[in-house]
Amino acid sequence: EVQLVESGGGSVQAGGSLRLSCSFSGYANNEYCMGWFRQAPGKEREGVAHIGSDGSTSNADSVKDRFTISIDNTKNILYLQMNSLKPEDTSMYYCAASPSPYVCGPLSWFTVNVYNSWGQGTQVTVS
Repeated sequence: EVQLVESGGGSVQAGGSLRLSCSFSGYANNEYCMGWFRQAPGKEREGVAHIGSDGSTSNADSVKDRFTISIDNTKNILYLQMNSLKPEDTSMYYCAASPSPYVCGPLSWFTVNVYNSWGQGTQVTVS
């Protein structure tokens, strides 16, 4: 497992932007699948975006064209740039990681159980 620490959450008005960061300890062979998830009170954790070690990315339809996932492998930081925020984006946001790049497939990247490392979460509130 890798250690993941999120930061960057906060309160913002609708239409605003936030950038979340997730510092991680890194994978020795530089192969991974990493993702951002969110969970609102009383709801299931849902996949927001993912990025594979080959650079491939995808977003959930609910955040498409508003959120962008990226990674800086030199600094071991995963980012989630969130623009045009809506009240329904209010959630606890988590980063997740797997040592297998294959879980980044279109049928699995949004599945909670394929990731074996999770951060503690950072709260995003949009009013």
